Amino acid sequence: MPVPQRISALSLCGLSVGVLVADRLSKYLVDRFMPLGASKVLIPGLLNFMHTTNPGVAFGFLADSGSSWTAPVLVIFSVAVIGFLIWLLASGKAGGVLGQLGMASILGGACGNVFDRLLRHSVTDFIDFHLGRYHWYTFNFADSAIVIGATLVVLELLRDWSHPGDEPSEEPSFRRDV
Repeated sequence: MPVPQRISALSLCGLSVGVLVADRLSKYLVDRFMPLGASKVLIPGLLNFMHTTNPGVAFGFLADSGSSWTAPVLVIFSVAVIGFLIWLLASGKAGGVLGQLGMASILGGACGNVFDRLLRHSVTDFIDFHLGRYHWYTFNFADSAIVIGATLVVLELLRDWSHPGDEPSEEPSFRRDV
């Protein structure tokens, strides 16, 4: 099986930091210039900016928990995932180009959301997507990077799965030559 192409550590770090900076800047601007609960229509019937907070995880999961342990557990879990992603990227075990880009995007997004949780025990969300009466949970730039990154990782897995390596099988052959 061919060795996956490696992206430079500097480039992967740049992507992660770029996602983190874009996330922090976007949340800062929303916190600074939009009161909590305010909404601004960007594309009627499709996209709004709506300043909300989410004490749960992406897309409102655990948002209504109300438990005092939710934020610390989410921070601990997120820090463990961040450590694992750093190890995968640093050790060269992040797969090919799509996997590396995906994991670096997830890393930047996870760091952005952990930063919010450490500061205020919730995450600032502001992207409000809907199509007619179908409404998606409000999310942020970090959530987008995490979903895009996960999509890249899955695409790489599917691509590799559908193109098995060119190595000969080490399984014994049961074919009889007649």
